Amino acid sequence: MKEGAGEDPFASSDDQASGSDAATYRGAETAADTAVETTGETSAEPSSDDEAAATQSSGRSSMRIPYKFRRDGVQDGRERVPLFLQSDTKSGERDAQRELEDRFDDDVSLTDLREALMKTGLEHLDEVEQHLEEWGYGMTFED
Repeated sequence: MKEGAGEDPFASSDDQASGSDAATYRGAETAADTAVETTGETSAEPSSDDEAAATQSSGRSSMRIPYKFRRDGVQDGRERVPLFLQSDTKSGERDAQRELEDRFDDDVSLTDLREALMKTGLEHLDEVEQHLEEWGYGMTFED
């Protein structure tokens, strides 16, 4: 019998007769490998530590993929919000981006930088309060 395109040339005659268990196993392994890509990891929402656990079946160890590499683009998993900056803040943002690009020896997305700055501010509300006070928050005009 001539080997066809769908047959496994390395399978024994027993494998071919029983529905090719080896091919079935390879198919299951491939499905397990691609399950990571298709099971909820497509939302690209960063976890609290900015990494998502991608667990594969068949007793394999879990692999953690950083947010930067899980997403299709910088807007994945993010809501668009308007951001208006004073000129000195915008200048500081540019300087910070350059500094971090030098530290990482890699491009730093402005979107990622802005969210990292926002998250850092959320972790340091006392310092945010100081900036708001400088802008007049907390002032009263009563005697």
